[in-house]
Amino acid sequence: MSSYRYEPQSGFARAINSLEETAIAVILGLMTLVTFINVVLRYGFNTSLIWGLEVTLILFAWLVLLGISYCVKVNAHLGVDAVVNLLGPRSQRRLALVVGVLCIIYAMLLMKGAWDYWAPYAGLDRTSGHWFPLGFEKTRDQAWYITDQVPMPDFLRFMEGWLNQGERYDKLPRVIPYTMLPFGVALLLVRLVQAIIGVWRGHRRSLIVSHEAEEAVEEVAAKNAEV
Repeated sequence: MSSYRYEPQSGFARAINSLEETAIAVILGLMTLVTFINVVLRYGFNTSLIWGLEVTLILFAWLVLLGISYCVKVNAHLGVDAVVNLLGPRSQRRLALVVGVLCIIYAMLLMKGAWDYWAPYAGLDRTSGHWFPLGFEKTRDQAWYITDQVPMPDFLRFMEGWLNQGERYDKLPRVIPYTMLPFGVALLLVRLVQAIIGVWRGHRRSLIVSHEAEEAVEEVAAKNAEV
């Protein structure tokens, strides 16, 4: 039995899902395009995009962060369920809810860490407290930090007045690629909440992919055997 069933969604939820899937597709496309152009330039013209590797690494990091939350949404994360399968359906549901709550707590800790890491690059203050935010504490401004090779697009020059006291950025400020860190973790937190609601309403059995892959293989094998 599949651990995921269709769950009715609002128009807003469908729009967010479409935006998320489009962003993942665009990032994959850009990574492929930049890498392909660099290969052609290197072997065909003995040159390269000096910023190509760094842009690809940034896009890959974005893809990972978006992929974590996306896999929660489509129930694609792998997990070990040998013990869970020994329990009855009701106990499995209760255990899935407990695990979901623990995952949300973990995501909240990640959210604090993501904010505290990103905030100085945006000229903002970190949160106080060791585990959970208890307020904000004065933090040294690090908005002047820039990437190693990525050029600064002219249409983003307005950020210089906001973050860099009007001084010109020679390269892309780090705050831009690092923004995906708190955004990705926040999206993960939202997806985990949605997953728990799905378990509570009976739209999904767990937060992991379980044995769906094995069941799919067995189903295909059975059909082939019939032929």
